[in-house]
Amino acid sequence: MKHGEVRWYTFKQPDKKRPVVILSRTSVIEYLGEITIAPLTTTIRDIPSEVCLSQHDDMSRDCVINCDHIQTVSKGKIGALIMMLSVAKLDELKRAVCFALEL
Repeated sequence: MKHGEVRWYTFKQPDKKRPVVILSRTSVIEYLGEITIAPLTTTIRDIPSEVCLSQHDDMSRDCVINCDHIQTVSKGKIGALIMMLSVAKLDELKRAVCFALEL
């Protein structure tokens, strides 16, 4: 498990299994029981706290990383790897997180 990976995660009812991106830094993940993630959604609002992903990014359909819904979840519930964000998308993600948290 690494920072910037998109993986499956099953949220509590009534939500569903959906992709999430790992925000926690790679160097600390092995020591933690929980990690920080941002969910992906097909609800696109076109705001600075979102990072757009498409088939060009190895996603099956257009979606966004929603940095307004960052949360910390049990590492044991993180599922299979879907894809790894490119360096360019990691830069966009950093800007989106900073915008979402007013850093």
